[in-house]
Amino acid sequence: GLVLGVYSGEKDEGAAQFTSAGDAFDRLVSGKLRELLSICGPPLKKGKTRIFHGLHQDFTSVVVVGLGKKNAGVNDQENWNEGKENIRAAVAVGCRQIQDLEIPCVEVDPCGDAQAAAEGAVLGLHEYNELKQKKKPVVTPQLHGSAESEAWQKGVTYAEGQNLARYLMEAPANYITPIKFAEHIEQKLRSFSNVKVHIRPESWIATQQMGAFLSVAKGSAEPPIFLEIHYLGGANTNDSPLVFVGKGVTFDSGGISLKPSSGMDAMRADMGGAATVCSAIVTAAALNLPLNIIGLAPLCENMPSGKANKPGDVVRAKNGKTIQVDNTDAEGRLLLADALCYAHNFNARAIVNAATLTGAMDVALGSAATGVFTNSSWLWTHLYEASILTGDRVWRMPLFEHYTKQVTDCPLADLSNIGKYSRAGGACTAAAFLKEFVTASHWAHLDIAGVMSNKDEVPYLRKGMAGRPTRTLVEFAARLSQDSHN
Repeated sequence: GLVLGVYSGEKDEGAAQFTSAGDAFDRLVSGKLRELLSICGPPLKKGKTRIFHGLHQDFTSVVVVGLGKKNAGVNDQENWNEGKENIRAAVAVGCRQIQDLEIPCVEVDPCGDAQAAAEGAVLGLHEYNELKQKKKPVVTPQLHGSAESEAWQKGVTYAEGQNLARYLMEAPANYITPIKFAEHIEQKLRSFSNVKVHIRPESWIATQQMGAFLSVAKGSAEPPIFLEIHYLGGANTNDSPLVFVGKGVTFDSGGISLKPSSGMDAMRADMGGAATVCSAIVTAAALNLPLNIIGLAPLCENMPSGKANKPGDVVRAKNGKTIQVDNTDAEGRLLLADALCYAHNFNARAIVNAATLTGAMDVALGSAATGVFTNSSWLWTHLYEASILTGDRVWRMPLFEHYTKQVTDCPLADLSNIGKYSRAGGACTAAAFLKEFVTASHWAHLDIAGVMSNKDEVPYLRKGMAGRPTRTLVEFAARLSQDSHN
């Protein structure tokens, strides 16, 4: 199969405007493609397709996809590069049509941006069907022509990183337990000589005095794991690392503050923070990015049992602060509190944590963007600029003292794990809680609860767990590595 792009003209009339690959193919078939397009209806709108069979002996089917306007660039209203997003969406649609025709290989027009085209193809074809007997046919996308092979390969690597996060998030919680998660990441990193992976057991967690993390884990029969990854890509292994921290609750029942049963199955993806940051490090290693990165993922289940946290219990975090657990379903911040304290051991250039932390984040932004709470404008700028390129957007949220007061005004302990006004500003009070465990001057908290899954909002992702914002984290790390080079 072959996927070719076509631009829509400024007006709705006029001949189709092909990409250079489309032009070349049209010449190859003596103008037949342009002729067929002109007689089979109005010009192709963005994301719409036409399929032609038997045009050329090398390709049983040719899918032509609408790319929208040719000169689409950064859209300041949308906060993304519209041209790149159009290519990702169009290529994904085209590749899926080839898959529906059960053609095992598809060549993809780079459409003027081979990285975006590769991302669209590899993300668009991905589907979790490990446990089904009937599977969709596997389709291998490859670049049509050879002019942009380096950019294409980069796009494939970025997309495969996000697909790894999607795989981990989508897999059932009895398949991805804390230890299985850690082993899966270790196996992915085994071939890199500059990566060390430490799978820390419960006994080690106890010696680190991570009382908040252990209080969540003790409710489950699954033992907790603290996953620690060191990627040493920098010219000097002693250079200050970027530290990624990810919430790794492999299943979240809510504990004693039990969640409603409807939709609880989606809580197999409550380790989305750990999945995205670990996948970003796997991708950074594959790209051989020249910087040091440390990944930290506290992994456990949050279950109701005779040993589980009870509402009103007080636990002690690694830095000595006491926490009143007023709601056992606000458990992610307990794991992250200890992991953030530990992250300060590494003299980090920046600490970035990601977590499916609050339903309130989903209420605030839906699936349009990841909410970012940060004490550093430098860090925010880097994350924001990275997200414009990837189309996986971020949006800055407030870290006001106003919210801190709501978690520190607590009857029994230094902090409560929920804001005293209950639902008001829930994502903001959660961020204010985490800030109590941070002394680093460059820290960002990414609340990814709203972008955890995809229904149909991102056209190049199928329905299911989204693996967002893995590519933005990778692009952010890449920009940071250029910074240290210059």
